[in-house]
Amino acid sequence: MKHFNPFEIYGNTDDIKDSALGNYSHNTKLGDDLPDSRYNPTALKPSINYRKARVILGIAGLGLIIIFFRTFWFQIVEGREYREISEGNRIRIETIKARRGVIYDRKGALLTRNVPNFTLSIIPADLSTNAGRRENVIKTIAEIINVPFEEINQKLENIPDYSYEPIEIKEYIEYNQALLLQIETRSFPGVSINIKDSREYLEPDSTAHLIGYIGKITEKDLTLPENQDYLLTDIIGKTGLEYQYEKMLKGEDGKKMIEVDSLGKEKKLVASKEPQSGQNITLSIDLGLQKTLDQSLKKMIAGTNSPGGAAIAIDPRNGEILAMASAPGFNSNEFVKGISVENFEKLISDPDRPLFMRAVSAQYPPGSTIKPVIASAALQEGVITPQTTIMSAGGLRVGPNFFPDWKAGGHGLTDVKKALAESVNTFFYTVGGGFEDFTGLGVDRINQYAHLFGLGEPLGIDFPSEASGFLPTKQWKEDSKGERWYLGDTYHLSIGQGDILVTPLQVADYTAAIANGGTLYQPQIVKSIKNPALDQIIKKDPLVIRDNFISPVYLNTVREGLRQAVTSGSASALQNVPVSVAGKTGTAQIGNENRTHAWFTGFAPYESPEIVITVIVEKGGEGHAAALPVAKDGFNWYFNQK
Repeated sequence: MKHFNPFEIYGNTDDIKDSALGNYSHNTKLGDDLPDSRYNPTALKPSINYRKARVILGIAGLGLIIIFFRTFWFQIVEGREYREISEGNRIRIETIKARRGVIYDRKGALLTRNVPNFTLSIIPADLSTNAGRRENVIKTIAEIINVPFEEINQKLENIPDYSYEPIEIKEYIEYNQALLLQIETRSFPGVSINIKDSREYLEPDSTAHLIGYIGKITEKDLTLPENQDYLLTDIIGKTGLEYQYEKMLKGEDGKKMIEVDSLGKEKKLVASKEPQSGQNITLSIDLGLQKTLDQSLKKMIAGTNSPGGAAIAIDPRNGEILAMASAPGFNSNEFVKGISVENFEKLISDPDRPLFMRAVSAQYPPGSTIKPVIASAALQEGVITPQTTIMSAGGLRVGPNFFPDWKAGGHGLTDVKKALAESVNTFFYTVGGGFEDFTGLGVDRINQYAHLFGLGEPLGIDFPSEASGFLPTKQWKEDSKGERWYLGDTYHLSIGQGDILVTPLQVADYTAAIANGGTLYQPQIVKSIKNPALDQIIKKDPLVIRDNFISPVYLNTVREGLRQAVTSGSASALQNVPVSVAGKTGTAQIGNENRTHAWFTGFAPYESPEIVITVIVEKGGEGHAAALPVAKDGFNWYFNQK
């Protein structure tokens, strides 16, 4: 058998070698060394520095160990805390503001309303911590809303960077600006455009003092215990009924839990609690009468160069306030939008005090409007009877002092009705302080009955800053002036002069008590309160301070005297009112000044009273000339409407 020889197929073995080893020469034998340029075994070995390699591997290993332990620390030891932080960045709880309750007059006329407006807010915690990016955000916003960069930056400076409470940068943004902001800031973390309610007063000229205004809550407000549920971005009632009924008007804010993205923008609503709107309030105020008295009062103030005045209308049957005006006034809407520093300084530095609610907070000597109280007290105490007469010969002389009547030569023989109708000073000097063998009331009994008629203390009206007035006593004079009480002091007190002070509200209320037969009501402005959530209306009942402290028979005598003042006395200008009116004018001296306060207080119809109007015009002159015409306008409007 022939054996297979592979070399026989391929031929010469030199050719096989040549094929296997490449292009080296046929003359080179298989066992010979290859040239250095073609075959060098040492050149194929890796060039590694094992010492350096060990160092690098050691560093890498240490890094892995550190990473492992840090991961362990974050995940296991502090994992819960960081999960909560992470969840806090993803889930947030935001406040849903409740709509503020609105205010109506007694006939349903809307006096306030809530108007939506665009508001720009920034959440400090969402702003970039990079100074350059943060500055770019603020600059972009500043250019769009036309607010200086520094002003925006200042609002954010004192707020902690970790705060999630929105900081309002600007309210009342125009629609075009809001649209541009929405586009330009869509990628800005922490910046949002929201729609927020703002307050609008529909009759600011005539109701500014009455309703008051709202404004941003201050840090001082937040420290008060009753304001613990407010935020720094909230608004709060500052004056008037907005302040008095703040808790009812405010409502209860809601909450919503939302999921936000990395920019702090809302992506998903997780859960929510709906807000409860504030309660709506209906006043006893008649807007038409309010505007009539307000306009007439302002016209009279301008015509007499008076610094101010007040007018009040009250229902003597229940104590409801029908109108309450104070002049000069202000525009309450300016305060809602943020009054400028210049305009605010102008208001508070104005010597005529346009922000001052004179009707309940101002205190004046009552002048002759106190005489119905003195007459009632004298009749009740038996100092006089309806038939008692006193001679008025022009005044009384006590030692070196003379106490005059306003009418030269006096009024002649005078009973209590004539004394009220013609405002005879001599009669009230005698009744109040006594003269010769006639014993008067004296200061103690005058103060006793003045107190019964509501003087010397607040009446408790549902309105802030009510003044108490002042009733001087013997002890007070000794303590404050170091002098004893003289008979002349009692004479002055008996005609509403000297140190006695009253508020216009007090005069209106005791006039109402005389008109209704002896019931002193607590004045009230709010008639009813409606809770929209429960669709429930709570009506306020009349509140009686006191009654039956003067005999109705004696009060009837006093009313007859006040009616006589209209038919033949100092208030005769009221004879052409559509119904019968009774009233009393007053002229009160002011210290050593030549000018006098002008007063009027009265009621109608005389037979069955349903409205009392009291007016004071500061430094307006005579009561019949300055105060009575304002009341006449009020009576005419009221009864012509009926």
